[in-house]
Order: sequence, then C-alpha cells, then structure tokens
Amino acid sequence: MIYVTRKEHFNAAHRLYNPAWSDEKNQEVFGPCANNNWHGHNFELIVTVKGKPDPDTGFVIDLKVLGDIIKDEIVDKVDHKNLNLDVDFMQGKMASCEIFVMEIWNILEPAIAQAAPNAKLHYIKLIETPKNFVEYYGE
Repeated sequence: MIYVTRKEHFNAAHRLYNPAWSDEKNQEVFGPCANNNWHGHNFELIVTVKGKPDPDTGFVIDLKVLGDIIKDEIVDKVDHKNLNLDVDFMQGKMASCEIFVMEIWNILEPAIAQAAPNAKLHYIKLIETPKNFVEYYGE
C-alpha cells in the first residue's frame, strides 16, 4: 500500500459559539474563540490518499489532480471566508476544527474515489495553529 500526500493552505475566520448558551457560558467554554467579531487562522490542510499504483502511470493518484480537487472542492470555498457565515457546507454547524475536518472528508472522499478508482482517502490533518491541529481517518 502506497500513501501519497498533498498539502494546501488557506486563511479563514470563524467563531466558536453555541447559540443555546448564554454569552457568559460561551466565553467560559470557548474563551477568546467566542469573540463577537470573529478570529482568523492560517490553516494548513494535509490530505493523504492510499492505494496501489496504476501500472500505466505509476501513480496512486496524480498529485496535480488531487491538488485540483482540494482547491476546487475546499480551498476555493473557504479561503478568505468566514466559516460560520460564508461556507455553505458549514451552515448550521459548530465551526470547530473537529466538525470542519469531518465536513471536508465528506466532500473529498467521493471526489477522490471518482477521480482515481484505485485510490482511497486515508487521512486528513487540519492545522489551525502551530500548536493545534486535528486528524481524521473517516471513522
């Protein structure tokens, strides 16, 4: 089994806020991430695909194709956007990195399978800050 990885970058703002809670409780749980005026991050999105290399190309997936999928399906929709307000697939959801990475998976998994039948999405790592990141394997 071969694992190939592509890394992309984007900037986005969000706010962690539960509308069922008081402002005080949101501030207590989420701290500055509950700021009424949002806050932003320089995100890194790392996508790993696994599979057997195609005998004709030697590729599990053409990394240019993988990059185009990530750009078209995710980066173009979230870069320099507010995740809470501007991103259709995050509407009505908590804009935590945990939820965000699961939504990214739900979009990329079928797109990758369609583009490269021998490939399967294996892993996504979403880096929010140098100290904070989430990893998701689709489980």
